Amino acid sequence: MSNDSENVALKATWNPWIGVIVALVALLGSQIIIGLVLSIYPAFEHWNSAAANNWLNNSILAQFLFVLLAEGLAIGIVYLYLRRHKNALKAIGLRRPKWVDPLYGLLGLPAYLVIYFALVNVATALFPKINTGEKQQIGFNNPHGAEALILTFISLVILPPIAEEILFRGLVYTSLRKVMPFIWAMLATSVLFAVGHLPEGGASGPLYIAAIDTFSLSLVLVYLREKTGRLYSSMTLHALKNLIAFFALFVLHLS
Repeated sequence: MSNDSENVALKATWNPWIGVIVALVALLGSQIIIGLVLSIYPAFEHWNSAAANNWLNNSILAQFLFVLLAEGLAIGIVYLYLRRHKNALKAIGLRRPKWVDPLYGLLGLPAYLVIYFALVNVATALFPKINTGEKQQIGFNNPHGAEALILTFISLVILPPIAEEILFRGLVYTSLRKVMPFIWAMLATSVLFAVGHLPEGGASGPLYIAAIDTFSLSLVLVYLREKTGRLYSSMTLHALKNLIAFFALFVLHLS
């Protein structure tokens, strides 16, 4: 592992456990707050409950605003927490990027795929009832037109890789790395990241295949964060993975 990244992690001056709690509260709290804020708009428009629910659940604009504002608020909370600590942004991996960062991210894609398919095979062998074909409820239903596709692209490919890397491979991992060896910090970060995606099955219950997917991805993302000491490689891989999903779900499907 990179001595540089270890040294930066050790310079983290905040309480590691508080750091993990702040990241998780920022993630969940921002979603709750923005969800409540957006729910006020239909009331101003005097819509009935059916129209309000349809706008909140099916409007591409509403979904885009939710992702943009919730993830912006989460990043803002993390920034406000860290601004008191000298070099805190550098400590979580927000340092000057290098030209090799995107390259490392690209090279991480096959590693993620190998780990993912291996874990799926293990999981289905141990738990045959796992539904590997269940669809993830991502909140964007059949966007039509260039504007809708652009908003969906930004919401899925641009914003989550930035916000989730800052929260998980940034604040959560850096905090855990201060008190744990690399392997345990990597596993703990990845478990937390995976658990956060379990509810994406919606009314169908926990989406275990999404948890396996995000756990596999996070293992590689954490490795990239540790190796480079920066977040940009993990952001690149995260965005690339989401880009593939975006094309598969929306572009190729529409064609």
